[in-house]
Amino acid sequence: MSQFFRMSMFLLIILPTALIAQKHVEPSTEDVQLAGNLKEIFTDDEVGLIDSEEIISFEIDKDKAQVIVHQQINNNLINLESRSDIQIFSFYDSESEITEFEVFSANQKKARYKIMDEAYKDNDLFHNDVRVKWVYLDFPVKAYRYETRVVKEIKDIKYFTKLNFNDQFPARNKKIVVTIPEWLDLELKEINFQDFNIKKESIQLDNGSKRLTYTLENIPAMSDEDHIPGPSHIYPHLLVLPKSYSFEGTEVNLFKDTQDLYNWYKSLANELENDNTSLVEKVQDLTAEADNEEEKIKNIYYWIQDNIRYIAFEDGIAGFKPDEASHVFNKRYGDCKGMANLTKQMLTEAGFDARLTWIGTNHIAYDYSTPNLSVDNHMICTVMLDDKMLFLDGTEKFNSMGEYASRIQGKQMLIENGEDFILKNVPIENANFNTQKETYHLAITGEEISGTVHKTFAGESRASLLHTFNSLKNDRKDDFLSWYLSNGNNNIQVANIRTSDLNNRDTILNIEYDIRIKNAVSTFGDMMYLDLDMEKELSNLEFEKRKSDYQFYAKKNLESTFKVTIPEGYSISSKPQNFKVGTEDYELSINYSEKDGELLYQKQYTIKDPTIKSSEFKSWNANIQQIKNIYNEQIILSKD
Repeated sequence: MSQFFRMSMFLLIILPTALIAQKHVEPSTEDVQLAGNLKEIFTDDEVGLIDSEEIISFEIDKDKAQVIVHQQINNNLINLESRSDIQIFSFYDSESEITEFEVFSANQKKARYKIMDEAYKDNDLFHNDVRVKWVYLDFPVKAYRYETRVVKEIKDIKYFTKLNFNDQFPARNKKIVVTIPEWLDLELKEINFQDFNIKKESIQLDNGSKRLTYTLENIPAMSDEDHIPGPSHIYPHLLVLPKSYSFEGTEVNLFKDTQDLYNWYKSLANELENDNTSLVEKVQDLTAEADNEEEKIKNIYYWIQDNIRYIAFEDGIAGFKPDEASHVFNKRYGDCKGMANLTKQMLTEAGFDARLTWIGTNHIAYDYSTPNLSVDNHMICTVMLDDKMLFLDGTEKFNSMGEYASRIQGKQMLIENGEDFILKNVPIENANFNTQKETYHLAITGEEISGTVHKTFAGESRASLLHTFNSLKNDRKDDFLSWYLSNGNNNIQVANIRTSDLNNRDTILNIEYDIRIKNAVSTFGDMMYLDLDMEKELSNLEFEKRKSDYQFYAKKNLESTFKVTIPEGYSISSKPQNFKVGTEDYELSINYSEKDGELLYQKQYTIKDPTIKSSEFKSWNANIQQIKNIYNEQIILSKD
């Protein structure tokens, strides 16, 4: 979920008590007409921006020899409904400051609302230094207007990474104005511009500065839908690439190229003391009885997975600098950077060549050809073993060594290499890597279907289940397995569960159990009606109103087979039509057949590309509708 919408939900819970009533200004006829026009464009929104202007300028902090960024955002809001209540907010942290936060009514008078200023809490973060200034605004009638002005100062330009056209609210007009002084070498890289009519104007000013103005009309709000790709994949924006600046006759490098970015990251890592005294005994215990070098690495890697709790931590420079390995080891928790450093230091103590590795997950669209602090959001450890590299991510629980989570597959890594660096991509697996296979052997008894089930899980389907299971207290594990295997359905009873080792992440996970399905058979005269499929995968993924691309957590491959013994004296008189469709991104098939006195019902759903693009929704929905029709059609057996 985006920061915008986490913040909105957070603020709805803690509305201010010191709200001073605002004297209402009756909307003009022109504003009423304008609100109506905007509502026709932005049908799902309650509030829109008539105009939004973002003005960026730069100056040098001579005391610190740093480039300061001045950012001013002016928004002209109008209500598109009969009444609306919203929050306007702006974040800042130890590297920035909000110097002005003002609200004006339509008559240009300062609105007398109390501006709140408080620490921002996020359930995904253990600790962070982010604060938020915000105000709660009420729009009493349609076409009511406010204007807001927020002025922010970023103390160091390297933390100023991008400029967005899309915002919390839709906008009729959006303008971004950036004035680049002669002494600053800065590139604005245009990302995702191809599908938008963004106008660009460049003017050379008399003082040697260059002023760039970007304008865009009728911009939708950022989506609050779930399962969407990261914003950098889908929204137009400007990636800010500050390369260098001149100060007192000297050129100061910022991030001219990847080497500069690596140098800055490496300088933070070099500040670590890395006193590994507290790690040595544990490393010796983990490696003492290992048969080979790979097993030593595996023992250390799995111990970190199982014993170090991942907790995100963002606080100023700590958002980029790894924590000391000894701190993470002793506390038994850390963020990805601290866990990566602990992995490196424990492996180093064991005699291995282990290196810190920076990487952006699939939430981020960039690679290291664009040196910018938003290019990555994660850190892992790379081990050089003979002629191969092993990539170890301690935050991924129950991943087998050599297997990589979908969120980093194919992503470019920046690997520590002394004064130099190595660029390499994480290997990509196909959908079969995440195969879940299930076979049902069933018989009909009265109004029930019963039998045995055998399921296997590989790749992320295995890791996800093992992680969930092992995170539970012992007295809840059996109940969880029963609930999971019955899909929480009261009509399904599961018994006599047999599993492979639920602590072993290196083999395919096997689960066998007995099953009874109630209310799956209906008999009327000589006819018997069967409803075999109780899970009905994909049936809730018909995107009728959805606007944004849908992103599965990972590639998937489900192979499901139901074998039902046909009762003596009965034969199949009606069954759904078989179905099969294949594209570059997915293959879906359902097949009914009869063999050796058994009804065979087989499904195979293969998601080869985890992103279903909105442009493909029409064909996807048509396929899902056919699958739902099959699910809703019963199998009919009749007496011979």
